[in-house]
Amino acid sequence: MKLFLDGDINVYYIQTLCMIFFPGEKFGAAAQNEPDAPELCLKLTKRAKGYSAKVTVKFNGEKVGCSRALDFSPYFTEEKTAKMVCGAAIISAWGELLGYRPSWGMLTGVRPSKVATDLLRHGVSKTRTKRILTNEYFVIPKKAALATDVALAEQKMIGTPDAHDCSMYISIPFCPTRCSYCSFVSYTSKKLLNLIPDYLVKLKADLRANFQTIRNLGLRLKTIYIGGGTPTILSADQLRELLSLINEETDVSALEEFTLEAGRADTITAEKLAVAKEYGVTRTCVNPQTLCDEVLANVGRCHTAEDFFRAYEIARNSGIPVINTDLIVGLPGDNFKTFSKTFDQILALRPENITVHTFCVKKAADILRQDSHIYSLRGGDAGKCVDYSQLKTQQEGYKPYYMYRQKNTVGNFENVGFALEGRESAYNIYMMEEVHSIIAVGAGAVSKLVDYQPQNGGNPLIERMFYPKYPYEYLRDESTQEKCERLEAFYREQGLLK
Repeated sequence: MKLFLDGDINVYYIQTLCMIFFPGEKFGAAAQNEPDAPELCLKLTKRAKGYSAKVTVKFNGEKVGCSRALDFSPYFTEEKTAKMVCGAAIISAWGELLGYRPSWGMLTGVRPSKVATDLLRHGVSKTRTKRILTNEYFVIPKKAALATDVALAEQKMIGTPDAHDCSMYISIPFCPTRCSYCSFVSYTSKKLLNLIPDYLVKLKADLRANFQTIRNLGLRLKTIYIGGGTPTILSADQLRELLSLINEETDVSALEEFTLEAGRADTITAEKLAVAKEYGVTRTCVNPQTLCDEVLANVGRCHTAEDFFRAYEIARNSGIPVINTDLIVGLPGDNFKTFSKTFDQILALRPENITVHTFCVKKAADILRQDSHIYSLRGGDAGKCVDYSQLKTQQEGYKPYYMYRQKNTVGNFENVGFALEGRESAYNIYMMEEVHSIIAVGAGAVSKLVDYQPQNGGNPLIERMFYPKYPYEYLRDESTQEKCERLEAFYREQGLLK
């Protein structure tokens, strides 16, 4: 896409807005040489009372112009006002030319409920918050209501954060096979799976160092999440080895939540989940993605719907109190008929948590090598499937409690976690809302250290610490002591050391 911008404009933000209408679009020099590339011209002007934006868009021989103005308000910073007026003009222009209104309007970020949260914190009523999302951000009414409901649920769970709270993420980046849509750091070859014993030795040493630092700092560990990859690729003995170490280093009975993401049905056994229950795991995930065998085969999930039901029964009989199931809307080959059948079958099981993702295509996913045109603007049946999931969960007593969005999702839709009353995942909320630090350990793990005394207009400042992405690099990594020292310095700089 060709962009011609005039004014103090965040170029990346404009590109992101345009990608709502042209998923996967390229910008820069390559686009300039494409005669048929879409084109956008934008002029941003600061006025005495606010900003105005004038946009012209061209595509396939058609041209549309649009102008918008927005006055300053107590709810928005000057920078946000400028972004909003640009967003309003761009959404209106492309929307008119293409005949398409995106469900989330100009909201492009990971956390669509953040706008609602900020407004509610300013004392704006629930009704007015929904109205602002609809009128100012161009969000369609049902999505504005969803964002507001999620914001209220999150705030109820978060309460008043304590500066000494933290959570831990433990990475097990191995899977039995790789799904074609996957972009996570996960490794499946026999050679790399043979690294697991050595990986566990190093992971345990790094965990000991991090747990010691947490104790030294007087931090209170709220949740632990073991994710991947597929953590239950570990044998029962390996799982016992890891979980016993965690139990030695911290009182798991004092945690709000302890999650072991089982995920793949083909890795779940009664012995493994008995070990998990023995060592204090309170939440696990059994993720079918779909219960249509043909779709499962198409995306490289080496299990069947029958395998899922077997694994789910094992999880339920294990005594672990909270089970989550992940589903994906818009998988290649899926449609409303197959998705709604899947969803009804999941609801009949009454898992405590149901997470509905929208199919997302990332650059690292193998499926792009098979079909480079997998991106879909309107999403086919995806919107109908998303609506069905949200209506049915409401009817069955589930409430949306956390939500996030990703780029290049089918139909530009969202990912939503639903929970039965009192069974929300605390880690998901703490991680998404950045209310306290997440200390992450293992290959591909990223710690997020949250500044509790922000000087950034009320938004937390985040410092990230990265472990090497690949397991074989992680095995050679010697940065854990340095990371622990940085963690200590971070809390010292905030004056929070006990």
